[in-house]
Amino acid sequence: MKLFNTLTKAKEEFVPIEEGKVRMYVCGPTVYNYIHIGNARPMIVFDTVRRYFEYKGYDVNYVSNFTDVDDKIIKKANEEGVSASEISERYIKEVLIDMKALNVKPATKHPKATEEIDGMIEMIQTLIEKGHAYAKNGTVYFRTRSFEGYGKLSKKNIDDLEAGARIAVNEEKEDPMDFVLWKPKKEGEPAWESPWGEGRPGWHIECSVMSKKYLGDQIDIHAGGEDLIFPHHENEIAQSEAANGKNFTKYWLHNRFLNIDNKKMSKSEGNFFTVREIGEEFSLQVLRFFMLSAAHYRSPINFSRDLMESAKNSLERILTAVSRLEEVLPKTENRDLTEEEIMIQKEIDELSKKFDDSMEDDFNTADAIAAIFEMVKIANSKVNENTSNKLVEYIKNKITALCNVLGIETVKEEELLDEDIEKLIEDRQIARKNKDFKKSDEIRDLLLEKGILLEDTREGVRWKRA
Repeated sequence: MKLFNTLTKAKEEFVPIEEGKVRMYVCGPTVYNYIHIGNARPMIVFDTVRRYFEYKGYDVNYVSNFTDVDDKIIKKANEEGVSASEISERYIKEVLIDMKALNVKPATKHPKATEEIDGMIEMIQTLIEKGHAYAKNGTVYFRTRSFEGYGKLSKKNIDDLEAGARIAVNEEKEDPMDFVLWKPKKEGEPAWESPWGEGRPGWHIECSVMSKKYLGDQIDIHAGGEDLIFPHHENEIAQSEAANGKNFTKYWLHNRFLNIDNKKMSKSEGNFFTVREIGEEFSLQVLRFFMLSAAHYRSPINFSRDLMESAKNSLERILTAVSRLEEVLPKTENRDLTEEEIMIQKEIDELSKKFDDSMEDDFNTADAIAAIFEMVKIANSKVNENTSNKLVEYIKNKITALCNVLGIETVKEEELLDEDIEKLIEDRQIARKNKDFKKSDEIRDLLLEKGILLEDTREGVRWKRA
């Protein structure tokens, strides 16, 4: 298996630190609003990477954090007159709902920054003791030039980086390149006790600490969007390697940006879409299929409604083929395969190998999906009621298994009627009134599985089809 390593700018053979195990960290969202479709790309891509490793028999420890203390969270909390934790908890729940609709598996662990403050203080103290950090008036800075390898991920030369662009000029710093590990408390902000006074951690330190706690000093794969390469991931390397005295990550994986109708997604352009908004027009399984089929994860991807319609039709071909195989199966005869059927099974095996070869070439999901479509073509043209049930089941199981590696569900959900939805919502409201929150959540999850999104508003519960 070959992965493109951002650190070396080359495809490399994957060799895990510990045989049969994969330790993988993926930077998660800052939870101050609904996630947008740009956020969805790394979630889908690296969930698929995880699924493939599991399909190949690896034990995967997959950690993805929630940044639940941040300037944007605090700003939104102040605007609404609520606590920062109320904002973050609200949107963590919403992120998990969208992840489930996208069929993104829950991480082995979803750590929250606010629950790991002690570990951050401990690592900062270690960095100070080793001469890699210093405190000034309640702020702690990382002494960037003390880490010899700074810039090795982003390929940026530290002497070429100018203060004032991405680095704020600050007279307290020994060097304009130094970055914040701990910041002092400001009015209206959450804060924690520390040896340097009340305050909160900088952004970069949280991932170094969470990765170390849940995966160890050294990990196999660290992944995220290309916007994180500098400064976030560069700073993570500096912190982790300076504190732990070991190489931090073997393989760095980064997905490219998503554009909307060939333009950069931005609110000012009016082309900014949340996952929830797209879910009003398309099944989020279509969005997942689109993300995996339209382009390689290291290539930019262009989103448009025309391309989504095309993806919807393509996915429907797969689902229809599987549905047809399920209908044909009970009508087929239980007998051994003929010579012709043995040859068909060999074709399926060759396509299965083509799928694996594509995935092992830096997770080329578009080519992997092409192999599934060739299986669909065989299923449609060479399978009927006279085919051996062993072959029909074999083809059906193979298509289903490979789709599952991609997180694509092949079972068509029975569509609920409007009156059924209203009855379930009524049952949920009764459960909430009776403080039976377990049943309330179960009903919400059931509706979500059926493609129904609920929204609790001041005017009552609204629902819409995903």
